[in-house]
Amino acid sequence: MTGPGLRHHGDADVGPGLLDFAVNVRSSVPPPWLRERLVAAIDRLGPYPTAADDLRARAAVAHRHGRRPEEVLVLAGSTEAFTLLASLRPRRPVVVHPGFTEAEAALTAAGLPVTRVVTRESDGHRFDAASVPDDADLVVVGNPTNPTGVLHPAAQLTRLLRPERVVLVDEAFADAIPREPDSLAGCRHGGLLVLRSLTKTWALAGLRAGYVLGSPDLLARLAAARPHWPVGTLVLEAVAACSHPDAVAEARRDAVRLAFDRCMQVAALRRVPDVHVLPGRAPFVLLRLPPGTGARVREGLRSAGVAVRRCDSFPGLGPDHLRVAVRPAAQVAVLVAALDGLLAAARADAR
Repeated sequence: MTGPGLRHHGDADVGPGLLDFAVNVRSSVPPPWLRERLVAAIDRLGPYPTAADDLRARAAVAHRHGRRPEEVLVLAGSTEAFTLLASLRPRRPVVVHPGFTEAEAALTAAGLPVTRVVTRESDGHRFDAASVPDDADLVVVGNPTNPTGVLHPAAQLTRLLRPERVVLVDEAFADAIPREPDSLAGCRHGGLLVLRSLTKTWALAGLRAGYVLGSPDLLARLAAARPHWPVGTLVLEAVAACSHPDAVAEARRDAVRLAFDRCMQVAALRRVPDVHVLPGRAPFVLLRLPPGTGARVREGLRSAGVAVRRCDSFPGLGPDHLRVAVRPAAQVAVLVAALDGLLAAARADAR
């Protein structure tokens, strides 16, 4: 039985009435202050978005990262960047796996041959820049990587930079880690693109809002094939609002709380026999179950009202890997109890 394709994502694993550990969005709704900003912006939906609206959003992002507005491109969701990569017409694109699969899916759909560099669990899924072919002219890597949660050292990632090569670092979860260590958002290099998402922290999956940082020349190449008005007024408002210093400070406080919740969740999961918790720092946890039990456990969890992310759609992982989002303690207790019971039943059946 084959697993799902590259375009399988956590939302496909969720269903009505299920406790959601499959999707990494932190909350079900945006915070009140953000909702108020978006509601107020509805009165501006009549006119087309203007260059001034776009500049205001880019200036807010630039201030947040110590960049210039011309080094910011606002996106209709961070995943738009992966589709735009085809505009660069790379000859040897490389995608680091296990990682977010939309990059490979988009490049393949554009008819570009993708080379995979797969990290190994035996090495803690740590990335080694030397594993990338010398002739690669596009490299896509996540930091922290989804679904492993591994945070790669910035020094390892900057080793990828060289003339005639574009490196896209997907930092969709960087603001979920206290102090954003090893972020390259403030790094200026002609071939570097740094991708950020607003979806996870601010519960904006339905709005599709993100941005990419890079040199003006590279961003112009990336955006060359975009239609006019590529992002709407609400997206521009959300990007400006979430880049305000008050919002950044709130995200930093939330990252500290999230790190504590992650530690508690990891400790609870490690107490379940036969569950191997892989190391990581992202707002999700990668699990490996005993061989041959993954599909049964995942289906059993669903029957118990718990949705988890299957991981056999990630190159380098298999059906016995599961990803679970970091959630409050009461929800974690439900997951742990169900997981413990299902694995106990699997052990009994194996006797």
